[in-house]
Amino acid sequence: MARALSILRPTTTRLAIVRPRRAVLALSGAAVLLLAWIEITLLAHRHVTLLWTLLLAPITGLVYAFAGAVAWSRRPNNHLGPIMTMGALLWLLVGLGNTDVPELAAVGVILGSTPLGVVVHLLHAFPSGRVRSVLSRWTVAVGYGVCLLLQAPLYLFEPAASPNGMLAVANRPGLAAVGFRLQIGIGIAVMVVTAIILGARLRQTAPRRRTVLAPLYLYGILAVLLVPLVPDVVRPVTGISSEISAATQAVLLAAVPLVFSWAVLLGGFARTSEVQELGAWLSAASGSRPPLEEALASALGDDSVQLTFWVPGRDVYVDGTGQPLALPRPGSGRGVVEIEIADRRVGAIVYDATLIDEPELVHAAGQVIAIAADQQRLEADLRVSERQLQLSRAGVVEAADRERRRIAQNLHDGLQAELVLLAIEAQRLAGMPGTPASTAEAATRLRLRIDDAAAGLRQLVYEVMPAPLIERGLVAATEDLVDRMPVPTHLDVGLRPDDAVPPSVESTAYFVVAEALNNAVRHGNATKIAVRLGYFDRTLVVEIADDGIGGAHPGKGLGLRGLADRVEVLGGRFQVRSPDGCGTNIVAELPCES
Repeated sequence: MARALSILRPTTTRLAIVRPRRAVLALSGAAVLLLAWIEITLLAHRHVTLLWTLLLAPITGLVYAFAGAVAWSRRPNNHLGPIMTMGALLWLLVGLGNTDVPELAAVGVILGSTPLGVVVHLLHAFPSGRVRSVLSRWTVAVGYGVCLLLQAPLYLFEPAASPNGMLAVANRPGLAAVGFRLQIGIGIAVMVVTAIILGARLRQTAPRRRTVLAPLYLYGILAVLLVPLVPDVVRPVTGISSEISAATQAVLLAAVPLVFSWAVLLGGFARTSEVQELGAWLSAASGSRPPLEEALASALGDDSVQLTFWVPGRDVYVDGTGQPLALPRPGSGRGVVEIEIADRRVGAIVYDATLIDEPELVHAAGQVIAIAADQQRLEADLRVSERQLQLSRAGVVEAADRERRRIAQNLHDGLQAELVLLAIEAQRLAGMPGTPASTAEAATRLRLRIDDAAAGLRQLVYEVMPAPLIERGLVAATEDLVDRMPVPTHLDVGLRPDDAVPPSVESTAYFVVAEALNNAVRHGNATKIAVRLGYFDRTLVVEIADDGIGGAHPGKGLGLRGLADRVEVLGGRFQVRSPDGCGTNIVAELPCES
């Protein structure tokens, strides 16, 4: 194998095949197999000791052909398959250099280092199949120049390097050596630039894919750098023969398509199909088809795809649950393609721009799913409206609770305190020396009436918003309720001091406990009750169970129905299980998201 460093054909001329069909794949495969058969036949007639080392070139070409066929068939719009197939053809042409036919051997000598170019081309093109940046294009182009132009001095000025000296124009070993050193030096510079470009890409790649791309890039770079060192460094040190040296080079490069295939399968880059397969999704029964976003991700081969929906009037994108979603900024490595129906914005597809370098393909997919996406947009818009209504109702509840707390606080600190002072004053008048008996008696009756009014006011304040709840929180208020129960009541508290429970949730939980305890005693004839307060995954869980006669239902009375509405307003769940004769179990789950 020729001792040169290289890089592959420039990508300034883009591959013409965009959507290859089975006929193109079959034709390419037939051409590779035919060329491999001819080459193996020619090599088999050679009388050499290590024939297997000569067969490594066509075998490596077949490995590239197989990997290219798999990539091409699974990703028709991705150019990795054509690049690997071209690499297979180059490997087979390089292998002709080992045949006894001078004209064919000359072709192999001229293209001797081009397999290295295939590797560099794949490194720059993976995973989208295209060389994206201007710097990458120039790097690949310069690499091909190194591969083809600086390969020329080797056979033009050194007759022994070409079959029967047919390519040599002069016997100038010095010029051949200069050309080789230039080829090595510029080739190393190309690989340094390649390493810098790939390193920048890794920094912009999602961590889950970075763990796959990093070994791939590392192996590709090391393979290109090590291959030219085998005959000039490894061989003199180890003393291996030229045949083993060439075989080592072939094995190093033959593993490249296998490494790329491993990266594709392990990295989640291979789940692709034709965009037209989305039509099958649309025609499938709604119960048997996967979610639209999942089908879109499968068709595009990008499991990070996000389908967003435009909410007109609010000028915001939302996800499938109705949550607002900001589109990625330029330079983030994420691409955005809008979905439209008759110039009306429906939504957008957010995808991995490093994986899919064809916005037109994403746009085509968006057109296929536009109607289905519009239906989901309406559902998302409805969820947004429901969420806004829920937030509005929750705001009303919070405002009402704040007002109840304010009224209770004012009654407690103002009118109740004033009544206490009046009762003290009436008692003082009744006990003043020289006060007529009738006046003292009237003052005593007044004090008693003031005491009754103060007691009624305290009860009113407690019903509006109990002082323990205002001053010490839910647990203390619940303990106060349990202590005043006329039947045995057990309280199990699973709340910690650092559990964040908003005031509106505390108030709702307290009223649930109070109503449930009242119903258990007054209507359920319970003899024992259990109350549990728990906190799980930012959700307050309130459970009250009794051993009464059962038969309770939220629809039967205003109390439970009002509690159910209040819990649902806060985005929670309210459940009542009360079979006749088996007691009642009430559970309220209240989210504590701030």
